[in-house]
Amino acid sequence: MTSTVLPGFLDAHVHLALIDPSLLVRGGIARVLDLGGWPASPAPSAAQEADAQLPDIAFAHQFLTAPGGYPARQDWTPPGSVAEIANASDAAAAVDAQWAAGASVVKIALNAETGPVPGDDVLAATVARAHELGLPVVAHAEGRGQAERAFAAGVDAFAHTPFSEWLPDGMIAAMALSMTWISTLDIHGWGDPTEEFAVASDNLRRFHQAGGRVLYGTDLGNGPLPVGLNRREIEALLAAGLSPENVLSALTGPGPGGSPAPESSPNPNRPVASTHPARITFIPGARPSDPPAFVDWLCTARAVSRLELEDLQ
Repeated sequence: MTSTVLPGFLDAHVHLALIDPSLLVRGGIARVLDLGGWPASPAPSAAQEADAQLPDIAFAHQFLTAPGGYPARQDWTPPGSVAEIANASDAAAAVDAQWAAGASVVKIALNAETGPVPGDDVLAATVARAHELGLPVVAHAEGRGQAERAFAAGVDAFAHTPFSEWLPDGMIAAMALSMTWISTLDIHGWGDPTEEFAVASDNLRRFHQAGGRVLYGTDLGNGPLPVGLNRREIEALLAAGLSPENVLSALTGPGPGGSPAPESSPNPNRPVASTHPARITFIPGARPSDPPAFVDWLCTARAVSRLELEDLQ
């Protein structure tokens, strides 16, 4: 029987503390980037990840935010998963703490719709210290002007496609030169598209057209999302102008900042999950050319080890 083998599929925005992560592998996800809440200590060893059938995991550990800012006061926030930063010194110390905990990226919350956000000096200090350590910075930008602030400060990636406002073409073209956007389109309505879904989809369409790098991500743990490949997210990417080949690239590419996530990391403190046999993606059958059939085919993907692959072929 014909089958297709691809690099391990990545969901670049998950919250493992809010779901059962053992379900991800059977749902076709081989790699994840946890963007806030995953406990850094004790970090899962390679053997534990393999035994538990977890995906390969890279993480941001704590959310960095202003005092009282999002998500410090949300009832879903895991205890100890927020670092509140009031000044540049706090910011540098918080970044150092994420590094010491083994983080592969730094996550900063710029959600002006829900509470205070770090000032420009604090944002700049966060980015500067993270980059000194070789860590990319991922921003949750929500509220008018927050995406522009993040970009001006040198943030490497958006945790969500910007959805609070329609961004001008010139700004999107500039962002496309250096930034990665993680898609997360389906959280805007979970199949019942909202106005934010329309704004995000149009911003993503123009970002992609400008040559920007898009990663598949779902914000798993936020609302009624499937634990595994999300058909609605894939369909939204195709509707935003990505080709099937582009969607595969969004699923199989390296993480934010261009460094592979999570097979390797600039942080020697982080246990590297690929010491166990790296998981890859197995899809029964050949890739169809018709887009609807492509989605059906893609959603049959399984994350398997190379040893498991030998038994399937």
